[in-house]
Amino acid sequence: MGFVIKRVYDRAEPSDGYRVLVDRLWPRGVSKERAELDLWDKDVAPSSELRTEWHHDRERFDEFAERYRGELDANDAARALVALGEEHDRVTLLFGARDEQVNHAAVLLEWLGEHGASVDQGE
Repeated sequence: MGFVIKRVYDRAEPSDGYRVLVDRLWPRGVSKERAELDLWDKDVAPSSELRTEWHHDRERFDEFAERYRGELDANDAARALVALGEEHDRVTLLFGARDEQVNHAAVLLEWLGEHGASVDQGE
């Protein structure tokens, strides 16, 4: 089954499996109870500098993705996330961005797949 991504604002489902918030900042308007998290992994999120520079500008997404991949390559927490996928049948990576395709979690999901994790990009 593997890793999938989902907006943290969407309702938690039993099929989500192990739920991991991968944002550096807590999402607005979501209580900890409603989020139903198993883990808040701030360390796999883009650096504050990169996130601020990008500011969800679709036209700069390719540049953002390349720089974020560089951060992930040097990030022990990202490698630990690959290992987490081996411990759980399904890991749902939660993000707060409005755009479900152009966001850091989509880049992270792709990176995980390239580093040996099982991913399901059809979710």
